[in-house]
Amino acid sequence: MIARTQYKPTADDLALLLALMRTGTLAEAAQRLGVDSSTVFRAVQRLEKRIGQRLFERTRRGYLPGELASALGTHAERVEAALEGARGELQCGSEEASGLVRVTTTDTFLQALVLPALEPLLAAHPQLRVDITATNEMVSLTRRDADIALRATKRAPEHLVGRQLGTVQVAVYGATRLVGRSRKPLDAWRWVAPDEGLPEHPTVRWRRKFYPKLSPALLVNSIGAVADAVEQGLGIAPLPVFLAQQRQGLRALSEPIPECETDLWLLTHPESRHLRRIAAVAHHRTWAEAHPTNFPSSSAYQAAAQSPAAAR
Repeated sequence: MIARTQYKPTADDLALLLALMRTGTLAEAAQRLGVDSSTVFRAVQRLEKRIGQRLFERTRRGYLPGELASALGTHAERVEAALEGARGELQCGSEEASGLVRVTTTDTFLQALVLPALEPLLAAHPQLRVDITATNEMVSLTRRDADIALRATKRAPEHLVGRQLGTVQVAVYGATRLVGRSRKPLDAWRWVAPDEGLPEHPTVRWRRKFYPKLSPALLVNSIGAVADAVEQGLGIAPLPVFLAQQRQGLRALSEPIPECETDLWLLTHPESRHLRRIAAVAHHRTWAEAHPTNFPSSSAYQAAAQSPAAAR
């Protein structure tokens, strides 16, 4: 139960609360606020004393927000968004966006989608700065580790606002110089696959389901690296169609694999999506123009019917 209090929290109090909620540790919160850990520790104690109850539970895992902290955090995010919006209005004209926007995506979408979309975006908003993190790890929008995420997933998380950009189809590919026009079954070829860093990737799950005895000859740490290895003739692998189509040396060995199909989403946090700098990036026309292309007709496949598993 949340007790009543006469204390009126300040903007600095709310910034402190958000920093500790999003990071969970004094050190990381201090880094975000530009102070030292002891300052954050004393500020939390002082705030809890003024309010008259604990905001965080201290555990071995760090600071866990209690009921009151969570409730205050919701309001604090709105205040944060309003302040950022006001600053944006002062920094630029009525149409132009400015400031830093942090985007997280994977190496696959970075090369094929994000980078091609940046030139017209930055030309339209010269005062905008974009910080891109390409990683397979899930970067948290809730913790504000990024402002926008471009991810392949079946559905957008409920706590985020999502915009579907397109469908990502996957098929098995090999280097033309390696596979030629051979009709060998897929499991007769040498395979390339993502390593243990992507154990739940749709292509990994599909391979283990339909080819449980197959052991890839080469493991790499990203889908982009898988495509590079396939292009070098080191083996075959399931690849996103839009990625494979950008490489002239690859040949499709299967039809699209339904089990591997996902949607591409552009995700933002509901409290920050209306900020001019974030909205300028999230809703720019280049995303619609640059989304992954559709898979070619079945006549383009070299061996569409050679493997029931690949054509399911």
